[in-house]
Amino acid sequence: MNSLALGPAWLDPTHLISTFGPLGIVLVVFAESGLLIGFFLPGDSLLFTTGLLVAHGQYLSQPLWLVCLLVVTAAVAGDQIGYLFGRRVGPTLFNRPESRLFKRENVSKAGAFFERHGPKAIVLARFVPIVRTFTPIVAGVGRMNYRVFALYNLIGGLLWGGGVTVLGYYLGRIAFVREHIELILVGVVLVSVLPVAVEILRARRRPGRRDGEAGAPGAALADRPLTGSGGRHRAR
Repeated sequence: MNSLALGPAWLDPTHLISTFGPLGIVLVVFAESGLLIGFFLPGDSLLFTTGLLVAHGQYLSQPLWLVCLLVVTAAVAGDQIGYLFGRRVGPTLFNRPESRLFKRENVSKAGAFFERHGPKAIVLARFVPIVRTFTPIVAGVGRMNYRVFALYNLIGGLLWGGGVTVLGYYLGRIAFVREHIELILVGVVLVSVLPVAVEILRARRRPGRRDGEAGAPGAALADRPLTGSGGRHRAR
């Protein structure tokens, strides 16, 4: 069963799974969930393909419940690391120079997403590529209450990590899905990218938007606690 490589061959979900097995899935999910270097990794298509391959016993011999447990654990742990990184680094995160792996624009998008949705952004961001990588970091920078973050992180990890994998498992049993896996994976990617496109269009249409304002949400979050932070966590 071959899937469509939407980038380099080593980013193709089937290639990753066939080469590294469950360990590769865990590492990719962990990195994409909260490490700066993981924003380009194929999270959604990887999870969908994982469920599909489990359904057919190809490359993965582990039961679905165990695969889901590993995925959810990696997703939750990745966000935890991202949160702790954001708390430790603080406002300097938004002032570091641009590089290939770090773009202030990506952090600002996550900050704007957080400002718009509040704590539930931890859950919603799971389904938005790039944003899901930087949202836990923004939560840490904004000193979000750790218990609140941990709760939403767990819910998001279960819904995204477990939900998308289970969806791939059951849809993978449908003949049409098996025969058109390339088309399905393209659809998964497009659907996951759609919220980012919508947010960009909304931001451009907002009245009174000034040049350079895209970085404002992140800077604001660095200076004050996020919703649900109580008042116990002040910037150090």
